[in-house]
This record gives sequence, structure tokens and C-alpha cells, in this order.
Amino acid sequence: MNSLPAELPASVTQLIREVGLKLERRPKLARMFANCFSNTLRTTVKPMQDGTVFIITGDIPAMWLRDSAAQVRPYLVPARHDRELADLIEGVVKRQFRMIGLDPYANAFNEGPSGKGHQDDLTEMSDWIWERKYEVDSLCYPIQLAYLFWKTTGRTSHFDDSFSEAAWSILRVWRTEQRHESESAYRFERMNCPPSDTLPRGGLGSPVAETGMTWSGFRPSDDACVYGYLIPSNMFAVVALAYLREIAFEVLKDGPMAEEAEKLRGEIESGLRSHAQFDHPVFGSIYAYETDGMGRYHLMDDANIPSLLSLPYLGCVSADDAVYLNTRRFALSEHNPYFYRGKAAEGIGSPHTPDRYIWHLSLVMQALTSRDLEETERLLDTLERTDAGTELLHEGFSADDPRQYTREWFSWANSLFSELILQYCGYSVLTLAPDEKTQA
Repeated sequence: MNSLPAELPASVTQLIREVGLKLERRPKLARMFANCFSNTLRTTVKPMQDGTVFIITGDIPAMWLRDSAAQVRPYLVPARHDRELADLIEGVVKRQFRMIGLDPYANAFNEGPSGKGHQDDLTEMSDWIWERKYEVDSLCYPIQLAYLFWKTTGRTSHFDDSFSEAAWSILRVWRTEQRHESESAYRFERMNCPPSDTLPRGGLGSPVAETGMTWSGFRPSDDACVYGYLIPSNMFAVVALAYLREIAFEVLKDGPMAEEAEKLRGEIESGLRSHAQFDHPVFGSIYAYETDGMGRYHLMDDANIPSLLSLPYLGCVSADDAVYLNTRRFALSEHNPYFYRGKAAEGIGSPHTPDRYIWHLSLVMQALTSRDLEETERLLDTLERTDAGTELLHEGFSADDPRQYTREWFSWANSLFSELILQYCGYSVLTLAPDEKTQA
């Protein structure tokens, strides 16, 4: 992978130095931050001749829309004052929206029309696409990154024709998938695989009713949804649509786009009000993970983001929202089938990885959304203890033995950890409410 030069941008080096001084009493945490914060730049970034930037996830040579947005998000902090870094993030945004223009149903793309990836899947593949698992969050993340980049740097050059065309395609897809049963042409089947890698009913997915929410075939883990209305992703879509409405109104001067974004946002929000909550016998009213709109709910939380745990981080609810706090208690208990407590750690995992494997993403997210400094400190201790001596983070690790883990090279986890340490040290990557101004 041809990446940026080994020499990091001066602003990144300076920030690593500043954080190191703030973490003088925690030298391993400082080293982990230095390694994780430089990881994406050193190992996953490829500037392209057309001015865009291609980013691999780490050990998989494809660019995920969701992951790539999360991978560069911590660099918004130094990009406020670093033109080189801002150029890089702008290149990522432009690449994302050009890829969405190729196919808004795809979650991961090749560097070029190489035909690599899951070309045998029964869906409308092309040589550009690595994988075509339709996930609502894959469209939310690029909108959020484009918005935060604008608010952080003041730039609007990334809101070009490719952005506008892709934004309209996102609106059309989310509108179509409100009526998935009757209007959607999307199908996905994978042969000779676990059930979590394919959709039933000839690739249509399990039945859903029309609710106002928008359907998702797959979760941010790339696992199939049990029920097609994925609550945290729909909540994230509400936030993303508010961002898009403001972009359309303030920058693109596209009244019809702003109007459609607002209308769709209101319909999804109405569906969430009617269908997102479940009256739990132990925790009271909580947010469900998935529903079919016909009275069936899937109660769980997954480490991958959007998750129920991550709702305040994504700007969906406030950290003191009563239903969120009930949901948080549920997610961080054995009532969540993917919460594990072992000899080495406790936290949320995923059906995507082996049983009793906790994900570093969930531990970092628990800390990012905590209002309790003691809890945050305890989670930082856990992160230090569970790196298996690599001073980098991984995907999942055994709750009993962190030396057993998946994915040596997982840039998303490293970037999210970097954001946590920046927040811990007083630097903020803001998840802005629409119309809120940053202090650059």
C-alpha cells in the first residue's frame, strides 16, 4: 500500500507530543495513543491521482464507507490549523461520495475496477465493489464527516457535483427502503456461508411492515439484521438528514433537497417514536436494537457503531436521556446476550466474532459516553491491559485471555481510541447538532 511518507504531518507530531505531556503519569497510555493516532496515516492511506484519498480498513484491502469516515475523524482536531491534513480529509470525503454515486447500496469498494472482493454474491455487483451488503450507517457516516469537516475547517469545496448527486441518491434509497417489501429491488444472497452473511426469502430479508423508518439489510458489523428496522442506524439517519438539510440550504442552495431531507427526517423520527422503545421488565423503557414494525423486537447491543451504547456520541440523544440511561444499563448487563464478563475484562462483543470475545470498540465507546470519571479511568486501565502487548487495539479479544484476539491490524479501533484519548486530554472532536457553530 503506497501511503503517506513515514514522516507524519507536523501538526500530528505536535499533538502526540502534547498528549504525551498530559499523560506523563500514564506512559503506556501515551505510547498507545502515539501508535494508534499515527496508525491510519502510516498504514492505510493512499492519495489518488484524481485528488481523492483511498483508505483501507487495515488487514482487508478495501475501503468501507463507515470505517474510512471513522478512521480520519480524530484528525479533524489538528486539521483545523493544518492545510495538508485538511486536504487529506477532503480527499476522503470526495472519494466516499464518488463511491456512493457508483452504488449507494454497497458498503465497501475497491481502489479501482479490479473485480476483487465478493463477486460471487447474488446481487448487482460491479468490478468497483468489494461487497454489497446494504447498511444504513454506510450512508450516514460520510454525511456526518462531510458536515463536521465543513464546520471544523470552514471549507465547502467538497460539496461539489459528485456530493450533490450522491446526496440525492441517498435520499432516494432511504425513501425506497421505507417501503422495502413493495418498492425495493435490492436483494442479497451469499452461498455456502453462515446465516449472518446472507438474507432470507431469496435475498429480501425477513418481512417488515411500513413504519416510516428505513430498512437495513445488514448491521454495522456486516452481519445480517434479524429484523429490518435497525434502531440505532435509523436514529443516526435522523441526525444525518438534519446535517444534509443544513448543507443543502446553506451551501448547495438546493431548496428541494433541503425540503426532502427534512420531510424524510420527520417520517423516520415519527416511526422511531412509535416503534423504537420496548418496555423491559427489569430496566423499564429501553431502545430496542431491531424491530419489524409488527410487534417483534430484538433486544441486544453490538459493539459495532452505530450501537445503542453510542447514541449520545452520534448526536442521537443526550447522555442524560432517561431511556438511553435505561438502555445503557441493559446493554452493560447479562441481559444483553453479547455482554461478557471474564477473568480479564467485561464489556460488549458481537455475534461477528467468537463467543465471549469483547470488542475494543465497545470499551472505547463506553468510555466516550460515560459521565463518570471513575468509570472512564477503569476503562482506560482495561484498554491498557488488553492490548496483548502490541500497544495497538484489535477487533475482539477473549474475556478471559486478551492474548487471544481477532485482527492484528484494525484501524477503526485505533482511531476511536485516539478520539477517546483526545477527549480525555481536553481536545474535542465535536459531534455538532445542526446549526451549532464550532469554536475553531
